[in-house]
Amino acid sequence: MRLDQFLGIELPIIQAPMAGVQNSALTIAVSNAGGLGSLPCAMLSADELRYELQTIKSKSDRPFNVNFFCHESPVPDERTATAWRALFNDYYAELGIQPTAKPSSAARMPINMEIAELVCEYAPAVVSFHFGLPSQEIMDTIHSCGAKILSSATTVEEAIWLEAHGADAVIAQGLEAGGHRGMFLSEEISTQVGTFALVPQIVQAVKLPVIASGGIADARGVRAAMDLGASGVQVGTAYMLCPEANTSAVHRTALKSDSARVTALTNIFSGRPARGIVNRLMRELGPINSDTPRFPLAAAASALLRAKAESMGSGDFSPLWAGQNVSGCKEISAGVLTKALAERL
Repeated sequence: MRLDQFLGIELPIIQAPMAGVQNSALTIAVSNAGGLGSLPCAMLSADELRYELQTIKSKSDRPFNVNFFCHESPVPDERTATAWRALFNDYYAELGIQPTAKPSSAARMPINMEIAELVCEYAPAVVSFHFGLPSQEIMDTIHSCGAKILSSATTVEEAIWLEAHGADAVIAQGLEAGGHRGMFLSEEISTQVGTFALVPQIVQAVKLPVIASGGIADARGVRAAMDLGASGVQVGTAYMLCPEANTSAVHRTALKSDSARVTALTNIFSGRPARGIVNRLMRELGPINSDTPRFPLAAAASALLRAKAESMGSGDFSPLWAGQNVSGCKEISAGVLTKALAERL
């Protein structure tokens, strides 16, 4: 079944939830254009989430998606944290930062029952997850308010697991995708494959609708994914230059530069593998570093550096998330982009 029929939307296009570069404005624009707008919620407090949901409901009567992480919160290890911070001392000195200052980065929290009940008050059409699925109790609560549950799979094994544990559709996240990998059954990066290798294998392995994600930036990519059996696509990077996104000036400049053609998986910004434009910190401490604290505890060490460097116009210490294909990034409205993505269907 095509995604538009399955979710009650006009176009089989999901805007990928992108924490840090969007709020409800992008969600609303995509949903009102006939796609499925998504709101990233892992970095929002309960009050912030309620505000964003109220804003969506006041400006759109279309289906929308709210996205959460469902990782296990790690127990802080002071020895690991101290050793990790020590790797940043020269950078702190270079930028004149006191490392004892409180970092400004927001925490990334897994969904809990309180948040699930709050979400149900606003009856989203879809609740999606990264890093697996939450508890059965939370799943039952979400299903009881009529929402479909989607989650990311980066391997065939993860897709089969999601189907067996109650997901309603699978997002096949290829290696090209920007931002955090949704991998949850293994931490081995060698298990990760490209979108157009992954999609047909997952389509063959599960009975659920499969949504292709990663490296899809234009109508040709959407058509190709559908031809491989995908019910729809999820697109993220292409939306990052839209005026409705709140992508930082530094990040926008990087996306428009030649450097955006070189991305890598890195764990130094959060503790989990995520794809971003290669910058100074990735070259000098990574891109993969075995000493990182568990996700999301690694983020605090670079947060102060990021804030100071960005204030000076530099992205040397920023997570410049982007997929391998930035060719679709255009400074056009999200509504126009959404319709353009579907023009070959």
